[in-house]
Amino acid sequence: MFLRCINRHAHCHIHPFRLQYPIIRNSIVTLNKTNIRILRLRPNKESTISAPLTLAVTAAFLLGGSILLYRPSGASEERGNQPDNEVQTKEEYYNSMVGITPPGRPGNLTPDQEVKLQELWTSMLKVFGVSFPGNRNVDGLGELKTWSDSPDQPDQRQRAGTVTSDKKKKKRKSLFSRRHNDDPSGEDIEGEHADSEIDSEDKYGQTKEFHEVIASQSPDDLRNAFWSMVKHDHPDALVLRFLRARKWDVEKALIMLITTMHWRMQDMHVDDDVIRKGEGGALTDSQSSEAAVRKEGEDFMTQLRMGKSFLHGTDKEGRPMCFVRVRLHKQGEQSEASLERYTVYVIETARLLLTNHVDTAAVVFDMTGFSMANMDYTPVKFMIKCFEANYPESLGVVLVHKSPWIFQGLTPSFHEWDISLTTTGIWKIIKGWLDPVVAGKVHFTKNVEELEQFVSRSHIIKELGGDDPWTYQYIEPEPGENNQITESSTKQRLADERAATVKEFEVATHDWAKNPKIEPQQKRSELAERLRKGYWQIDPYLRARTLCDRSGIIRTGGVIEFYGSSNGAVSSQNHNGPIPAGHAPDDLD
Repeated sequence: MFLRCINRHAHCHIHPFRLQYPIIRNSIVTLNKTNIRILRLRPNKESTISAPLTLAVTAAFLLGGSILLYRPSGASEERGNQPDNEVQTKEEYYNSMVGITPPGRPGNLTPDQEVKLQELWTSMLKVFGVSFPGNRNVDGLGELKTWSDSPDQPDQRQRAGTVTSDKKKKKRKSLFSRRHNDDPSGEDIEGEHADSEIDSEDKYGQTKEFHEVIASQSPDDLRNAFWSMVKHDHPDALVLRFLRARKWDVEKALIMLITTMHWRMQDMHVDDDVIRKGEGGALTDSQSSEAAVRKEGEDFMTQLRMGKSFLHGTDKEGRPMCFVRVRLHKQGEQSEASLERYTVYVIETARLLLTNHVDTAAVVFDMTGFSMANMDYTPVKFMIKCFEANYPESLGVVLVHKSPWIFQGLTPSFHEWDISLTTTGIWKIIKGWLDPVVAGKVHFTKNVEELEQFVSRSHIIKELGGDDPWTYQYIEPEPGENNQITESSTKQRLADERAATVKEFEVATHDWAKNPKIEPQQKRSELAERLRKGYWQIDPYLRARTLCDRSGIIRTGGVIEFYGSSNGAVSSQNHNGPIPAGHAPDDLD
């Protein structure tokens, strides 16, 4: 009743740690778990509510809020696991939230979202050409075969990879013979209207690319690319990223997912090159007799050694943090190819630090010492495309720290007695390239106090004014650390075991999509956990070791430890490798 009365005169903002009620314009009463205070309380000249009424409402709010906050010392059951005589701090609240699965993730789906997930899996299994025991078919999709399971039809792979097969192309296009979201009647909406509807929101031309991929790539290749990307993730968690990014539109999510698989296979060679070769491979390339190969290897290693970006620590929501020291980038110092490779490598390494409960990362752009010599739009565009088109729903928050006026473009504007700031700079250009959802995750912080709104001071490195004594130091690849990649027998055994588990998961998913009862879903959860554990067993045979492995952040079995003794005490003023031309030693602190 109290809240309903208040809401007659106020709009309610719910924050994870406080309730804010603007009683009148320019008046905010903040209710924390530890205190109650009034901010900027002054009359609103335009309001029809009188000052006495405002004070009365405020007093009622304070009294009611005190009652709501009050807990008898013996009411421990009502307060969950919180100690009887303690008040939960913000940091403790954040820590308690880490174990809660966010909405739209495995284990926390609405019935409608679960249906969308089933529909997308059904479409994916068709695109992947997956068959099932007893020739069971996915509803409405016809009989499915895998190329590997059909040795008596050797020409099928070739026909699937050619554009001249009209029959095959027609069959593939039937994926969109009805809209999963809005048209349950099953009417065919193919044609100009359907294409224009999709293309109007197709920022990166993924619809056209999708049809080209379907015509040119074999189903088995797309299937392998998907399961290579899954790694330690719950398969549903990866699929749901694409659904959330496309607002639960199944067709658009499928287009995005398939084009991402193609990008990984054909454009960036993420799994078979970037991850497989890693830092050790780049070090070898940097010593090559071929000038082009040596240049790419040197560029990659230079960025690692200087610490242009690095992964360390977690923010208040438990998200791993990637720090980017913008002052260390100089346009033209590294080739575009090496910059792109380095960007993808950092993102892929960060993915290994995510979990089902914390599935996004925090990126901190340290703009200290930024000048126009550091501004380079080409890698910025590539980074934006990566996150929006190929790593959807991976960014939790982006913090732009200590950006100068030349970046924000804040210029004073005087009008009578008012002074305002007009945004006309670099940020305005970059913001125009961003999806509004991504742009909404960007926050500017001017000092350590503002940064502390997102990261506990104990987790803010001293370089940024915090209390964490950790400093970046690159540890060179060790001889023989990647020998397991070339080992064959154990690698093949683990690969066979994983392939068998994948097949089981696909069968269980097929059963769950046809008849979503609790039994097949439980089976899928068990298989997903087996896939997770199995990945960390085969990981040394697929992925070259990273700085995160050598420094102890990534440990045996996929255990992640940022603040343990293995890496928390690393502190040195010595820099590994030569300081690049144009950089001062202070840049590398």
